[in-house]
Amino acid sequence: MLGPDRVGVRQSLVALGFSSLTAVVAGGFLAAMTGTLERYPGLLVLVPAAIGMRGNIFGALGSRLATSIHAGTFRMSRRPETLVMQNVFASGLLSLITAVALAVLTKILSPIFGLESVVSIADLLVLSTVGALLSYVVLIAVTLALAARSAERGWDLDDVNAPLVSAVGDVVTLPALLVASLLLEIAFIPKLFAAVLILLSAASLWWGRRTTLMVMRQVLHESMPILLTTGILLVIAGVVIEHELSAFVANRAMLILVPACLATAGAIGGILSGRLSSKFHLGLIEPTVIPGRLARRDLIAGLAFALPVLILNGLLAQTTSLIFGFQSPGMMSLLWMSTIGGLIATMIAGGIGYYGTALAVRAGVDPDTYGMPLVTSSVDLGGAAALVLTIGWMGLS
Repeated sequence: MLGPDRVGVRQSLVALGFSSLTAVVAGGFLAAMTGTLERYPGLLVLVPAAIGMRGNIFGALGSRLATSIHAGTFRMSRRPETLVMQNVFASGLLSLITAVALAVLTKILSPIFGLESVVSIADLLVLSTVGALLSYVVLIAVTLALAARSAERGWDLDDVNAPLVSAVGDVVTLPALLVASLLLEIAFIPKLFAAVLILLSAASLWWGRRTTLMVMRQVLHESMPILLTTGILLVIAGVVIEHELSAFVANRAMLILVPACLATAGAIGGILSGRLSSKFHLGLIEPTVIPGRLARRDLIAGLAFALPVLILNGLLAQTTSLIFGFQSPGMMSLLWMSTIGGLIATMIAGGIGYYGTALAVRAGVDPDTYGMPLVTSSVDLGGAAALVLTIGWMGLS
């Protein structure tokens, strides 16, 4: 009934359940650092942007590795010319360059969308880039370990990559941003770091464009435009949430739902994007206007996953708020917020997951590189807007 086989359904549900647990942990961490969020205006803008960009980069990396596993070309190796290591290098460069871009976009776009009070560009560069590099160290190890284990055990990496990478990204990114914020307390650090990071990112971009490692060059060439474009959507999503900071501070249980709802919808969209991308590569489906039978089965499965996981998010948010004494609007309010906001985001994820991947195939570019960023970034913006709208409908803003 769900489309994918029982093993795939079980793997996806387990991964999504784990993603919900870790996203709620991240949300609890976010709720506990409201003082830091108020002290550094613009930091909350970077939260969905940083989490989303980690999902874009490492979700796409996992999707490319999943395709290589399906095609029988995946091999773990430390040699720089191999497929795996070239992807590792590319992910590192993308993490650095996009972190600098997110800081610049936050400073430019925040006033345009009505958020006047934002910390300096030097502070934003330190927050964004140090947080990204700390997250990269953990996420690259997790992604490679997951790919190797999937190849060894016969798991379908498409079914587990997006939820697990999203889960680890949620848990790692917020502490990394908090550690980065501690550097702002040292007077000379922000300006010095900002100058070094700009030079380092420029040198990395120059080297990446001239390297003889062709796979890495192709990943960078195809990834940079879509990541910078989706970076705009991620920053706008952060601005939408920052506008409601006072409401979130008053009911910190609602802040727990921010990473949880976005992570669930993004993970489901990532599963769809990964599965569809592999099917396109293998010639099992065609990029038609109306999704074919196999594609429809995957889309139905994604919607079927969403409802129980979103309900779980609301229950976990209420439980966490009770344990730590966070102010809550009540269990039913949290359940409605999680379900309505999450379902809207999931439907967005399904539509973009299919049509974004199909358009990438028609354009002759790698759907593994384009599909995942389109899904997660659009879901972050749509999910943030849906969550804020739901808060307004319920009179909590």
